[in-house]
Amino acid sequence: MSVSHGPGSVSFPEWPALAAGTGLAVVLTADGEVLQLDSREAAKLLDSSEPPLLIHAPAIWRRLGLRAMPAYDLLELFAFVRPAKPAVPTARGLAQTLDLPLVGQGLENAASSLPNLALALLEELTRDAGLPASRDLPALARRMGEAGWLWAPLVLAALDRGGAIPPPAKDGNAFRVWRRLPEWEEGAPPPEPSSLPVSPVEARTRLARLVGEDAETRQGQADYASAAAAAFTPREVAGAPNIVLAEAGTGTGKTLGYVAPASLWAERNHAPVWISTYTRHLQRQVESELERLFPDPKERHRRVVLRKGRENYLCLLNMEDAVTAVLVGSNPALTVPLGLIARWASVTSDGDILGGDLPGWFIEIFGAPLLGSLADRRGECLYAACSHWKRCFVEHGIRRAREADLVVANHALVLTQAAWGGLDDNYVPTRYVFDEGHHIFDAADAAFSAELSGREAAELRRWLLGAEGMRSRGKGLTSRIGDLVGERADLMAPLDAALMAARSLPAPGWGSRLTHDTPSPDETPAEPVAANPSETFLVALRTQVLARLSGRGGEDEARAGFAAECDLHPTSEDVVGAAETLKRALMRIAEPLTNLRARLLARLDEEADELDQATRARIEGMGRTIARRALEPLKAWIAMLAELIEPPAVSDTFRGHVQFLRLDRSEGHVRDVALLRHWLDPTLPFATTLAAPAHGLLITSATLRDGGEDDPERAWTEAEARVGANHLALPAIRASLPSPFDYAARTRAFVINDVDTGDPASLAAAYRTLFLSSGGGGLGLFTAIGRLRSVHRRIAPALEQAGLPLYAQHIDAMNNSTLVDIFRAEENSCLLGTDAMRDGVDVPGNALRLVVFERVPWPRPDILHRERRIHLSGGAPKEFDDRIARLRLRQAFGRLIRRVDDRGVFVLLDRRTPTRLLSAFPPGVAVERVGLAEAAATTREFLGPQGQE
Repeated sequence: MSVSHGPGSVSFPEWPALAAGTGLAVVLTADGEVLQLDSREAAKLLDSSEPPLLIHAPAIWRRLGLRAMPAYDLLELFAFVRPAKPAVPTARGLAQTLDLPLVGQGLENAASSLPNLALALLEELTRDAGLPASRDLPALARRMGEAGWLWAPLVLAALDRGGAIPPPAKDGNAFRVWRRLPEWEEGAPPPEPSSLPVSPVEARTRLARLVGEDAETRQGQADYASAAAAAFTPREVAGAPNIVLAEAGTGTGKTLGYVAPASLWAERNHAPVWISTYTRHLQRQVESELERLFPDPKERHRRVVLRKGRENYLCLLNMEDAVTAVLVGSNPALTVPLGLIARWASVTSDGDILGGDLPGWFIEIFGAPLLGSLADRRGECLYAACSHWKRCFVEHGIRRAREADLVVANHALVLTQAAWGGLDDNYVPTRYVFDEGHHIFDAADAAFSAELSGREAAELRRWLLGAEGMRSRGKGLTSRIGDLVGERADLMAPLDAALMAARSLPAPGWGSRLTHDTPSPDETPAEPVAANPSETFLVALRTQVLARLSGRGGEDEARAGFAAECDLHPTSEDVVGAAETLKRALMRIAEPLTNLRARLLARLDEEADELDQATRARIEGMGRTIARRALEPLKAWIAMLAELIEPPAVSDTFRGHVQFLRLDRSEGHVRDVALLRHWLDPTLPFATTLAAPAHGLLITSATLRDGGEDDPERAWTEAEARVGANHLALPAIRASLPSPFDYAARTRAFVINDVDTGDPASLAAAYRTLFLSSGGGGLGLFTAIGRLRSVHRRIAPALEQAGLPLYAQHIDAMNNSTLVDIFRAEENSCLLGTDAMRDGVDVPGNALRLVVFERVPWPRPDILHRERRIHLSGGAPKEFDDRIARLRLRQAFGRLIRRVDDRGVFVLLDRRTPTRLLSAFPPGVAVERVGLAEAAATTREFLGPQGQE
């Protein structure tokens, strides 16, 4: 192929095309020969050839065990041609996205298809070159080419053929995408919502419209919508919300079931309903379902908003800093990824750089540090002082959410904001839907816990004092509020005092000193120089943890490469002494910061007739930021140290919190040490800070109750305790809708009784045998990363040889979202994963037809679980453990059947599985204890031709 490029032409490179499995490469040479090579042979060939054409270079090199080398990565070209568009990063996935004939299975077909995929993308560039949206492409491509982007000559040639305007010689505006983004305009504050109810009949009617006239009637879904409507009735007493607990079996259609009453209530009362899910991936799933409610994309964008934490969004000020570094030549390595980010930022729907419409594989190709540096970093926002405030993606989202009907958030954001007392704009929703409600306990545990560690304390020092000689835009608190403070002594004095006291926090390089027991001197001018109080405390904690580790020698265990915990009490004298000193030091930071914040906010009243809107917004924003970023953690740390110094009486039967110590290690070295505080029952602060002030909540999941509980009333009571409903004034309304699936006919379940899961070879042989028997489509779940790695290493070659690609969490250079996308698209592939795969995989159809679980998912026997099983088990700690394991098994089994025509096999390899746990499976599922050979034969027979296609 050749394409015109000015007076000459550019030839399509005669490159090799490369596809790879684990240790195996298939290369399509320039003359059309297909070669199967091992890693060593592939490395030798590639070293002597043009850079190869491939998909997802980091994953290819990881699978072959080779060093990274130059390559024509089709994903980079795709990101340039189709920014903000999803694509599964495989040959079949790209072909499907580009509406090309699907690529056949196997590495040979994948390698052979790559040139056609590249041509299709370049031809698309040629067709679109004359469109207004393409006007910046030549300038971007030229700059990226100067930085070494291999695709640049071909891209410029394709654009030239299409009539694109050549770029000016020194044009950097193509990177300055913020100049072309729309600005938001401030509107009047929204009025208080009304309280008009939604009746069950109205919810059913709205549901019927959502599913469509021709859709099959699902009685369970209609009953679910009726039950959910009770969460949208008027509240009768302050502090007593209407709460509905609805357990809806897989396949009920709960998303549209709760969207029906929620959307009606939002329209009728002119206020948003907040829908919270557990993960960002599930947020996107809910958003896709809302296409039924608002088919028009523009209307959907106006009435549905996804909200995440600020750290998920592109910060335009960080982007400007990075672009400046590229244009002045101080950081040319960023040119290519920033060019692709500029392409994406010009068309993104919401600026979500982590999990939004920027493909997940982008971070895998260019690295997490890049996107982390471009995201809105914790506590760094300048609010109205930022030159991009009016174009800020986060601020756009906040304002859109005020006017939306439905806000789709996640548990982490909703609960963290509740812990802070309100959302970014001080808005507190009145109606919530918590999907995946069984995760509320864990999400609340994360939101309301506290950690005093070297990392957290050093980060607070950086936020207060700046980078202290390191290259960073973060110049500390003075740079953020210096113009607000001005020459006012009442503001300068507490600011200076807080910054002076902040030097008691861990200084740069604290990690190496922690390892060697040498705290840095306090950087005050006073003589003699005292040791840094924070670092002294960290060293004392480290000593106590190492001294009290169980097993063969604390120091040996510390070198093993895993986190270690120990009880705080009884506390060593060194720790108590260091804690007293550190407590005083933290109070010397908190007191002036409290005064500074109060005096700043006082300006809002004292200078009400002088302050412009932007300055008021800055003061309000900085007031929130100082509280959240500094005062809240300092308050928690001081309270933790006070309890350490004067512990509660041993006779106390129940304490609200538990404190303990944790040592983080990696590659035999101590990385950090922490004092941790968790609520024994984190649903208590969830109930008091979020649920009680609300008017109505729907908490829903397929696994709210323990299916193994013989007493239905007790099962509901335990479910209410896990979501905090037992702390509320009104009793919860309960609803249970069974799954419409015929599990008895569509599934088989086995416990294998002749495999020693403690033997790595036997465990791997079991996975290999079962995956081969199903012909792929297997999800392997593990309770330990080490065993996952061991199994992958042993079975990958055999599966590849059989034409069954194997992907694995913690091994492949891909994140969970990308792995699941590939697993869903590649019907005969297999996937290995841990907890995140157990809960977050939605793969309907034949692509997931076998789930293999390596061991019973018992709760981890750590200190926090020990305390909770003592205080929350009702005197039955064994049943407490069983309940957790059964719920996890239910969640894992729930991955298997996602629609009515699915069928699949569930296998538990742990021969020690107690019979009492088997009630976790749906009614009608007979769990058989059989040998591996029998299970494999039955799997092959049950799945039949479906498993062999």
